[in-house]
This record gives sequence, C-alpha cells and structure tokens, in this order.
Amino acid sequence: MAVSSITASQVTVSVEGTQLSLTNLDKVLYPEAGVTKGAVLDYYRQVAPVLLAHLARRPVTFRRFPDGIDGSSFYEKHVPRGAPDFVSTIPVPTRSGALDHYPAIDSLPALIWAANLAVLEFHVPMWRAASDGQPEPPDLVVFDLDPGAPAGIVECCGVALALRARLAEDGYVPLAKTSGSKGIQLYAKRPVASRGEDPAGYAKALATELAAKSHLGVVANMRRDLRKNKVLVDWSQNSTAKTTVAPYSLRATSRVGVSTPLHWEEVEAVAGGDDPERLRFVPKQVLERIARHGDLFAPLTGA
Repeated sequence: MAVSSITASQVTVSVEGTQLSLTNLDKVLYPEAGVTKGAVLDYYRQVAPVLLAHLARRPVTFRRFPDGIDGSSFYEKHVPRGAPDFVSTIPVPTRSGALDHYPAIDSLPALIWAANLAVLEFHVPMWRAASDGQPEPPDLVVFDLDPGAPAGIVECCGVALALRARLAEDGYVPLAKTSGSKGIQLYAKRPVASRGEDPAGYAKALATELAAKSHLGVVANMRRDLRKNKVLVDWSQNSTAKTTVAPYSLRATSRVGVSTPLHWEEVEAVAGGDDPERLRFVPKQVLERIARHGDLFAPLTGA
C-alpha cells in the first residue's frame, strides 16, 4: 500500500491502484494485547494471498467490532450502505424469492476496505456462487468441534482423529484447523458426483454415529445442558444458510486468535499429551507458518 496523503483522522492509500481512505488506525481493537486497527489492517494485507482464495466466490458475512473486542459487535450479511463500486456483490436468494446482496471479498482493496470497517472476523458458507451469481451445490463439508468445559482443545483433538478416520472410510481427505477460539474444525472437499446430495444430512448422521460411541465423549445435540465435559460435533454449519469462520480470519479473543490450518501431526501430538498451547496462534506466528509451509488448506480451493 502506498500512502497518498495523511490528515489527523485519516490516511489515503493506494491499494493495487485503488484509492482508499483509512481511518482511526491507532484505535486499540484488542486491549489486552494492545493491537490497533492499523495492525489488523497490516495483518490482512500480508495474509491476503492465501485468505482471498478461501473467500473467493463465497458470500461473506462480516463480524464488526467498531469499539474493539470489549465493545459491542454485530454480524453484517448485506453489503454496507455506501460501499464503493470496487466491492462486488453476490446475490443470495431468500426463502421469499427475493435477493439479498452480500459482499464478495475478492481483491486486496476489498479486503482492506472491509478491515477498515473494523471487520475482525470473516465468515463464509460451504458453497460458492456460479458465474451468473446463483449458488452452486456445496463443495465443502465442515465439522465444528466445540468443547464444553471442562473439556478443551485436547479432547477436540481426540475427536478430530476419530472423525478423520471415519471420513476416510467414506473416501474423504479431511483437513484440520483451529477455530481460533476454543475448538477444532475439520473440512473436506466433496466429490463432484456427490454434490447433489444433502451435506447437512450426511454430517448429522456422522455426528450422531460418533455420539453413540460413549468412549469418545461426543454429543451431536446442540442443547447446552448436554455438553458438559463433552465435545459437540456441530454438523449444522453445512446448512446453506449457515457460515463458518474462514481460514486465516482473526477471532475476537483477548489473545488475538487466528483460525489456523494445522498439520495432522500437530493434532496427533496434542491428543497424545503435548502442550495444547502449541495450537494457539497469533498473527505473527500464522504469517511465519505460511512462509514456511504455504497454505495447508490449499487443496480446498480447487474445483
């Protein structure tokens, strides 16, 4: 980004030839860590080459924190009023037959524009839009492993390994990432031949199957009173109306968590007794991991 002008309240920059006015860059959005809005924008600038591939052709839901993570937040699904022309949109059909227009974050200028709105988290569905804007059948299946205290990420790793084995039986090649908060999420590319089938039904059946094996400590029911010391295998995010936090998105946690793709060896190590803190990553560590290993979720971005 090249700086064009600076005033007391804003900086005008050129991002790939697009002029953007960035505001309140010194505002602290993560008080405990002292991370400012400017640092958030710089992280998204650096992670854009891999993050944008996971946002491409997917309608994006923003989670905005205008006053930082200790203030109020809100989810924004529709394109914000006054969005610039360079931010393209994806029309999403509603149940009534109308169309809701969601932002398509498909370029670095669009990503920086969104981050300047204090968007810390980017959430996307498991389906992509076709060239005419219509939803394609879901290309991904996702399982969100959410621990109920006192269970934690260690227990999630054990369940992730059991789920990986079960998915492999059905021909899937699952990949794991941290949620950036408490749990683990498993993704797998759906075979083209099966994309006409209901992914939520498949995921629910698998979650229910695991929950029947008492030694795994799994629940498939969303009821909170059932989740103490268990791991919820949340299958519901495969609904076409639901979203999941994107790989490499920041999370609104005091430690500035990032939803980070993992090596299976890391999951196995924590399940086997290694320090679970090794699966908690901050932006600097994530950028270093990308420099060393590339995008571990790259297999999910193809056709």
